[in-house]
Amino acid sequence: MKYGTKNLEDSQESKKKPLKNDRKRRSRSPDKKARGCRKNKLSVEEMVLMTLEYLREYRTYFHLSVNYGISGSYAYKIIK
Repeated sequence: MKYGTKNLEDSQESKKKPLKNDRKRRSRSPDKKARGCRKNKLSVEEMVLMTLEYLREYRTYFHLSVNYGISGSYAYKIIK
């Protein structure tokens, strides 16, 4: 019977311990501002020019990305 009560006590102790996810989140101090997103790699003029090249010349995202030095997915996001 000692064995059974020991397991019961251990299970009750484990319930008392806080879980990792139960920790309180740290709140931001009011002095710190929320940081914005990253700066765009391309200027607005370059984005418009890239969109016009895509529409007029039917260039692929790959060719546009190579030409402007960006990734293909970023070229898609700009033209989208």
